[in-house]
Amino acid sequence: MMGFSAARVMRFRPCVDLHGGLVKQIVGSTLIEGQAPKENFVASKTPAEYAQLYQTSGLPGGHIIMLGPGNEEAAMAAIKAYPGGMQLGGGINPSNAKMYLDAGASHIIVTSYVFTDGKLNMGRLEEMVAAVSKEKLVLDLSCRLKDGKYYVVTDKWQKFTDFEVNKESLEKLSDYCAEFLVHGVDVEGKMMGLEEELVRMLGQDCPIPVTYAGGSELMGDLDRVKAIGGGGVDLTIGSALDIFGGNLSFDAVVQWQRQQEASSDGDGAGFGRTYS
Repeated sequence: MMGFSAARVMRFRPCVDLHGGLVKQIVGSTLIEGQAPKENFVASKTPAEYAQLYQTSGLPGGHIIMLGPGNEEAAMAAIKAYPGGMQLGGGINPSNAKMYLDAGASHIIVTSYVFTDGKLNMGRLEEMVAAVSKEKLVLDLSCRLKDGKYYVVTDKWQKFTDFEVNKESLEKLSDYCAEFLVHGVDVEGKMMGLEEELVRMLGQDCPIPVTYAGGSELMGDLDRVKAIGGGGVDLTIGSALDIFGGNLSFDAVVQWQRQQEASSDGDGAGFGRTYS
C-alpha cells in the first residue's frame, strides 16, 4: 500500500445535505420509505448560500448529497455557486453524471448504482468509470457494523450488502475511483461520538483519499481523527456545527483548518495529497 508523505494535510470537508429542495441535517438511518425522517435542522439559507460560504472560507472538497427526489434544482444552484469546489451524490448514474460535472461539480459520488441486490456490481462500476473517469469518481462506502465487521449499506442506509469494508476491498476499489466517502451510519447525525475503529481502519488501510463522516460533536474530534487516522482521513461535520443549529463553531473549525495548512510543509493550500 502507498503511504502518505509528510506533506499530507488533513482537511475538514464541508457538506450540504438536501431533502425536499432544502438544506437539512437528518439522522440518516431514519430515511425510511413512507416515513418522515428525524430532522436535526432545517436551514433558512439556500444551498447556494452554503456553497458560497464554503468557497469564501477556503474549504474545497466538500460534498452535496441529494436525499431523495426533488433536489436537482437546489443541487445545481449549489454546484454553480462554488464551481469545482463541491462533489455531488444521490441518484447519480451514467446518464446524468456528465450534466452535473458540466455544471461545476468537481466529482460524482455513487453508492446504490454500483451496489445492486446486496452486491457490488462490477459492470455498473465500470459503466460509471467510463462515463465520468476514475479521476472524477468518488465511491460512497457508508457502512454499518454487523458481526464485528463493517459492511456497505444502500437504499437510504437501510439495506446491508455483502461487501465488507476492509484493506482488501479498499485496495481493490481504489483502482476505480479518486476518493472514498465513508459515513459511520450507526452514529451519523446523532452527535454521539466517532466510530473510532472505522476511522483507524481507514487511516491504516486506505490507499487513496478518504473522508469520514459520523458522530462528530466536539472541536477535539478534529484532532482525534487526525491522530487515530494518522493524518490520512479527512472529516466531515454536519449537525454539530452552529451553521446547522449545533454548538460547534464553524469559524473555529475554519481556523483549525488554517492552522493545519500553516504548519504543513507545503505552500499552504494543503488540499492535494502526496503519496510516497
